[in-house]
Amino acid sequence: MIVVLTEKPSVARDIAAFLGANKRHEGYYEGGGYQVTWAFGHLISLKDPEEYDPGLKKWSLATLPFIPSQFELKIVDNKGGRKQFAVIKKLFKSASELICATDAGREGELIFRYILFMSGCIKKSWKRLWLSSLTEEALQAAFQNLKPSHEYNNLYAAAKCRSESDWIVGINGTRSMTVRYGRGKMLWSLGRVQTPVLAMIVNRDDEIRYFKSEPFWELFTKYREVSFKLKGDRFHSKEEAENTLNSVNGFPFIVDKVTTKKENEHAPLLYDLTELQREMNRKYGMTAADSLQTAQTLYEQKLITYPRTDSRYLTQDMKGEIVQILTHLKKIKNKEIEYLNLSQLSFSNRIINDKKVTDHHAIIPTGKLPPVLSYQSQSVYDAILIRLIASFYPTCIKEVTSIEGSANHKNFQAKGVRIVSPGWTLLYPKKSEENSDSKQTHEAQEFPLFQKGEIGSHAAYVTEGKTKSPAHYNENVLLGAMETAGKFVEDEVLKEALKEKGIGTPATRASIIETLIKRQYIERSGKSLIATDLGRYLIALVQDHHLKSPELTGEWEAKLKAMEKGKFGVEEFMKGIAQFTKQLVEGGDLYKIDEAIYGNCPKCKCLIIKGKKGYGCSKWQEGCSFVLWKNYKNIELNEEQIRSLLQKKILLQPIDGKILSISNQGDLAEILVFDPKFLSHAH
Repeated sequence: MIVVLTEKPSVARDIAAFLGANKRHEGYYEGGGYQVTWAFGHLISLKDPEEYDPGLKKWSLATLPFIPSQFELKIVDNKGGRKQFAVIKKLFKSASELICATDAGREGELIFRYILFMSGCIKKSWKRLWLSSLTEEALQAAFQNLKPSHEYNNLYAAAKCRSESDWIVGINGTRSMTVRYGRGKMLWSLGRVQTPVLAMIVNRDDEIRYFKSEPFWELFTKYREVSFKLKGDRFHSKEEAENTLNSVNGFPFIVDKVTTKKENEHAPLLYDLTELQREMNRKYGMTAADSLQTAQTLYEQKLITYPRTDSRYLTQDMKGEIVQILTHLKKIKNKEIEYLNLSQLSFSNRIINDKKVTDHHAIIPTGKLPPVLSYQSQSVYDAILIRLIASFYPTCIKEVTSIEGSANHKNFQAKGVRIVSPGWTLLYPKKSEENSDSKQTHEAQEFPLFQKGEIGSHAAYVTEGKTKSPAHYNENVLLGAMETAGKFVEDEVLKEALKEKGIGTPATRASIIETLIKRQYIERSGKSLIATDLGRYLIALVQDHHLKSPELTGEWEAKLKAMEKGKFGVEEFMKGIAQFTKQLVEGGDLYKIDEAIYGNCPKCKCLIIKGKKGYGCSKWQEGCSFVLWKNYKNIELNEEQIRSLLQKKILLQPIDGKILSISNQGDLAEILVFDPKFLSHAH
């Protein structure tokens, strides 16, 4: 009997129906020489420290770092999970052959291998079913092309390293931080991936909190109903702006240069999971978790291909399939697809690129006609379908005109854009309108015909504005920053290049955000994600900047991806994780206070000196204004606390539940007052 293991019951049902295994038993289907069973996601997990040694039940710095020489596994601690594992183990033991049909990715591979080990069947012969969709055609092709198990050893190695490294950093970091700063009440949760993401949010919030808006003035002039802007920097005083205004009034406006060029704007690349989540958040305010769940449901309904992909390209052998998909879907998008000549589709390298497809290609429709869908499901499905159609539309051709002119030798410029051929933007009318509306009036004007050398009267005027702080992260922007390890970029080519060093994977980024919310380190405020006082305090407590570094986490993820390709060793990766963890928990100078100095000025980095009523910068005579008063907002600070605050940027021992910290922006943060409900192990 051949036993097939899937990751979820719904997938088992589809595969069983395909194989003719129609007889339902407790925990599996049977028929046609097959038994099809399922896991409930991760049925097996890594053991907790106290399960290796009962003495580790008590948290102590003396027992850290704890890194097992050999990791051990356990069945998840719930009745349903244990019962289903017993069914799987019995079927595996009696099987003539096994087929791994868990989700085709890193985590799916880990789920199967752990179950294989725990059932005592590691010597059993097994093959891999690699699916990109659940349609009958895809199942047929996959079962005819079952892969040898050894082809996925590198994928398993990366999955195992990911699991064990997260355990090592999470367990040791959490225990170290909690013992040091939990005061017996507070559980501080750290993680290899979640802590850098939290640090990104905290840093952005601090940028906003300490941002000082500055006024500025700009000079414009209107000539032939077109607004021209003075070239150069903004004015920092109204008087300077008005003096320049007076210098051009009364002088004619001369058109010095007229430049017109055409620009091609290509259709956006196909969706990977992260880009789909970002788009759904931008357009509909959907959370990353909701977008993923909706896409997973559409996948299980056989309407779209595998969603947990990081590729935005298709492969050469899919050309015929794409034509069939679009032919089938003309029934629901006839107007949009009718524009295309399906017998002569142009497959550019922005669509087809075998080198950019590893485990899975971009998310596309399967060609199956959808039933009546919920609003959310329909929105996600339509986005995926329209993106595929748009990729075959012509480029959008724009005519960009730049007019340069002058009045009394002061140079002005105006720019305008005219759509020559809308191309793919015909499919995104709302988006085109949004883009037009979002541009400044002076950048999106329609021009009359200008001639070089023409002269006429004009009306100059001054506008006043204020510099704006950066915006809080929303899920769209945060996902983009996670994808590129904190280097948020919009350019699609650069984004693709940085993907290899992103934080987390497309499949895990949504859960990272949800975990931070669950642990009350961040919260949603409208569409924004904002750090709580609890989250800000945790980041201030973490003295090792490597644990807060998006770049370091991105480097780890890049090594895991290289491992999947057989280009990076397991031992080398885990050795690096062990060294990092040892440094994290031992800390060395990270946790020591230098009694010889008070600390450095957070503004200019010079030494702090003691005064009568406070502690100030030693460069005060040269203009540095930083002072930390002994009595700060009714909190009396002694020298030990001053040193802690200036050297570690945080008051390590709270006073009556009140925390004082210094932000990265170089000023004192407000006092953080904790609600007693936070001081528990609840989160």
